[in-house]
Amino acid sequence: MERIKTMIREGSLEPGQRLPAERDLAARLGISRSSMREAIRALTILGVLEARHGSGIYVTRLEAGDLLETFGVVADLSRGPRLVELLELRRILESTATSMAAARITPDRLAEVEKHLTAMNATDDPEQILAHDLAFHRAIVASAGNETMTAVLDGLSSRTFRARVRRGDQEEGAFERTRREHAAIHRALVARDPEAARAAAAAHVGEVERWLRSRREP
Repeated sequence: MERIKTMIREGSLEPGQRLPAERDLAARLGISRSSMREAIRALTILGVLEARHGSGIYVTRLEAGDLLETFGVVADLSRGPRLVELLELRRILESTATSMAAARITPDRLAEVEKHLTAMNATDDPEQILAHDLAFHRAIVASAGNETMTAVLDGLSSRTFRARVRRGDQEEGAFERTRREHAAIHRALVARDPEAARAAAAAHVGEVERWLRSRREP
């Protein structure tokens, strides 16, 4: 695996390029074909390689979203202290992304953010609120212009992860507070104020983080 990754890193294998035949590559690297098959299988699971039926094994586009796909699984399955840690990480990254977005967001993307904010305010259906909540944040994070950070935050904000946290949060009637927090983020974006955007996003995620910390099992 390390040898193949080195070939990609050094440019002898490029994104989208077909790997040499298994036998040839194994001989070139001085390893057995069984070891080569295991390495290819593992790198395929990680999103580094892809098998194309009848064509061979190719290097993927190596996009952050593909390589970090397994990160979303970690977020979905985490519980207890690890879940709190993931929320802490999301607060740090999302506040940074929102600050960057305040300086870079386009009028079209800002209109998209406002559309989801309006839709959240117009319904009391938890599923609809969650769907527009996710879309609201994804539109903002995408405006930051950092694909790797977008991929990490997409895993942290997956539907299952957010639903697990929100399920208990909603029992305390947190919808109105959430709407106010989203409105504060939107105002900061409209004002193109990075520091206000950072503070509003940190406060928003921080509320859920604090709620979860207070209900953690000893």
